[in-house]
Amino acid sequence: MPASLLNCPAPAKLNLFLHVTGRRPDGYHLLQTVFQLIERCDILDFSVREDGRVCRTNDIPGVPSESDLVVRAARLLQSAGGHTQLGADITVRKQLPMGGGLGGGSSDAATTLMVLNHLWQTGLNRAQLMALGLQLGADVPFFIFGQNAFAEGVGEDLAALRTPACWFVVIEPGVSIPTALIFSSKELTRDTETIRITDFPEANNVLEKNFGKNDLEVVAARQFPQVAEAIQWLKQFGNARMTGSGACVFCSFEHEHQADEVLKQVPSHWIGWKAKAMQEHPLAHLLSS
Repeated sequence: MPASLLNCPAPAKLNLFLHVTGRRPDGYHLLQTVFQLIERCDILDFSVREDGRVCRTNDIPGVPSESDLVVRAARLLQSAGGHTQLGADITVRKQLPMGGGLGGGSSDAATTLMVLNHLWQTGLNRAQLMALGLQLGADVPFFIFGQNAFAEGVGEDLAALRTPACWFVVIEPGVSIPTALIFSSKELTRDTETIRITDFPEANNVLEKNFGKNDLEVVAARQFPQVAEAIQWLKQFGNARMTGSGACVFCSFEHEHQADEVLKQVPSHWIGWKAKAMQEHPLAHLLSS
């Protein structure tokens, strides 16, 4: 049994569009979206313990260890796999902003499930891990699915989608937006007409053809003027939009040098960066189908 796995990536995602099509009786929102993996990651280190304890070894401001999705994911896998005698030391090196709509916490949890499933030799397959992940959050199954996808339901009904090679410029407007705040807003419309995967152009044209929208964007932009300002600024270079429930906004470019030119102009009060589109999760090889 391997004792550790270091420098494990937990990549970010972008929502190329995000439609809210309804609401279930239990309060969960019904969504349709395209998830896009990008080469911007949190990095996690894992070392197996033999005393059953799960310990996050570093402090993350604003995230107590006991409520961290990483710790919760490890304990959920312990319970599901009957591995109460095995534990782990986990170090989380955050690069993705919290409350940014990039799925950082969900991606960290997915990486934890995939890596510890491997280290503990739990033997769960991809579908079983996705079902576990859904207990932690609606975005977690996507990262375990491991490919860009058209998603429906609460985000767990996934169909693989090929997307183009491109670069994204992402701006962090300097605010952290709680997902629940946006989804609970009275201003949020929940009746966007449902679509089929055949209704929208190939994924490489979703942004070029200005297909769809982010139904959460108008709500977030009204409550957080910094988001509205960032979208407006980035729109001068292309079809800029917000990802997830915010706060990050993004725009796609065919070539890296185009992204570099835009980054040179990002106002100093924002954090801006570029990221390459990915087709597959870098840890996808750890799982059987």
